[in-house]
Amino acid sequence: MPAGIFRVCLVVIAAIVNQPLLFPQENCTVPEHAEDIIQKMKEREERLRLAQLRLEQEVAEQEAKQKALEEATEATEERKEEKLQWDLWTALSMVIFLLIELWRQDFQEGIGQDTGEEDDMAVLGKAFKGVSFPDKAVLASFYEKRILGTAGEMARMREMVEGFADDLLEALRSVCNRDADMEVEDCIGVGSMYENWRVRKPFVCDLIVPFAPPEPYCFRSQTWCSGDSFPPDEQGYGTIKVCRAGEDAMGCICDKTKLGEDMLCLLHSQANTARPSSEMEELLCFKNTHYLDADQVMKWFQIAVTKAWNRISHKYEFDLSFSLLDSPGALKIKFRSGKSVAFNLTPVVQYENSDVYFISHFPRSSLAADLPSSTHWFLTFAVYERRFIQLVSKMLPANACHVSCLQILSFLHGKQCSLTGPSGLTNYHLKTVMLYLLQARPRQDWAPEKLEARLQDMLKFLEKCLHEKKLYHFFIGNGKVPAELGFPIVFQKAEPLNLFRPFVLHRDIYQKTVDTFHEMLRNTSALINEYTVHIPLPHINGIHKESL
Repeated sequence: MPAGIFRVCLVVIAAIVNQPLLFPQENCTVPEHAEDIIQKMKEREERLRLAQLRLEQEVAEQEAKQKALEEATEATEERKEEKLQWDLWTALSMVIFLLIELWRQDFQEGIGQDTGEEDDMAVLGKAFKGVSFPDKAVLASFYEKRILGTAGEMARMREMVEGFADDLLEALRSVCNRDADMEVEDCIGVGSMYENWRVRKPFVCDLIVPFAPPEPYCFRSQTWCSGDSFPPDEQGYGTIKVCRAGEDAMGCICDKTKLGEDMLCLLHSQANTARPSSEMEELLCFKNTHYLDADQVMKWFQIAVTKAWNRISHKYEFDLSFSLLDSPGALKIKFRSGKSVAFNLTPVVQYENSDVYFISHFPRSSLAADLPSSTHWFLTFAVYERRFIQLVSKMLPANACHVSCLQILSFLHGKQCSLTGPSGLTNYHLKTVMLYLLQARPRQDWAPEKLEARLQDMLKFLEKCLHEKKLYHFFIGNGKVPAELGFPIVFQKAEPLNLFRPFVLHRDIYQKTVDTFHEMLRNTSALINEYTVHIPLPHINGIHKESL
């Protein structure tokens, strides 16, 4: 058996050794197509090498792009972190600044515009220092010559204008359709002529005329302090909606039913209560709304006054005309002798059951800037202002000097404006200053012999307000209004209304106003001496004592 296996292995080895392809002979030749194969293999190897180079290049580019993207992402994140840190610091700085400013205002002014302490009146500005102020004798002579003599003339003019206005309004009621037109009430005298402090001529009486819609309609008013948010430029204004009597603001007359907030009244839906647009326009509403339009009221009132005058003109020996086109009731009486008397008859709407009124247009545009729209009405507190002055006057010493101070200050400001042009200050601002001092000063400080001191107090207070650009409305936000006036509590709890806000928005007007005020201070003695009787000093003192 082992011998057989050995023989087989020997045969195999011999076959392998004698294989001609394994050991070719020396004279053998390479096949003819072998060179082509080798050449193709080289070309393929070259292509593979180039493909490998391209692939390596693409990989390198991708890696570079990825690296650049990562760097950009890191830089963006760093910038965001830096910006976030900067925003946090900026916000924190603003909060700290606002807190400091609020603390400063509270520390300097207290609540509202309280001027009860003597220190509030002791600070004079640079413009006031060095100004020569008239003494008591000169002021007494000036007041008697220039101002005191006008009281009788104002009383006669008020009596004449009120009598004619009553007759004109009675004729107006007769020419109006009581079933369709507005109902006009009796006129009310307001302003400087009825508070006895007007000094500049020509004298002009201001009369307001409340009116109401015909039945079954009523007015529903909404003010900026009623709870809804009003932008800053609309504070001090309100809107008036025309509704049916017994109808709430949403148009449903079921005000006595206790419906849930998620329930709808199917009996008095808005579709059933909607009125035609033409009917609402007849009620002087703005087009396609239920809100009273001041421009429509102006047109209606002018037409009604014209019809009323045509009915009664034969009874009078003078002519009546509108003196200002942009004011609905600016009227002028022209006598045949050439003399004339001007007065304002302005339509107003009563606010609820108070003596606050929505006024369509201000005579001579002294208080308010342009209205945001014709459906916005400014509120006037003129009746309460007159009532407050009357109430306080009863508590002051005899012949108190509060009205005299206001008259002299109004005269000086008017004369200065006639020399240098109008400024942002108005007589209403001057009266507001007096109202604050009446509330802050003890009663005995208004004795007639203290005229000079109180006049200086008014100038100091006014200068302080101009410097701070803050003079708050006397009634709005003032919790110290006497309860005897019956003033609406909603306005007492409202935020104070800054009458000097236009100075913050218009720096050119503010600078002009400050320059005019400083010029008035420098010219005070000259303006007063110009209208003072030049008589011996002892006689002046005698006149002053008699006036006391």
